[in-house]
Amino acid sequence: MTRDPYPLAWAKRNLSIDLGVEQLLAAENNDRKIAVEVKSFIRESRIADLEQALGQYTLYYDILKRTESERKLYIAIPVNAFTELF
Repeated sequence: MTRDPYPLAWAKRNLSIDLGVEQLLAAENNDRKIAVEVKSFIRESRIADLEQALGQYTLYYDILKRTESERKLYIAIPVNAFTELF
């Protein structure tokens, strides 16, 4: 992990993704850069949590695509929330 949180500046706003990671892949011999948005899904409504998580993911994805296209964005959610939703 290289940054916790990972800063994301856009339109004079300071946003942040929960984790920024850079990993060396020996087999390919190049750097792999990712960012991970961690969501807890603790509200009563899993759908409301999903809507918020997808909104953040979409916003961060679009910004990263324009500013750091080599960085791949992931979202982390609890297994029980994933099972209930999908």
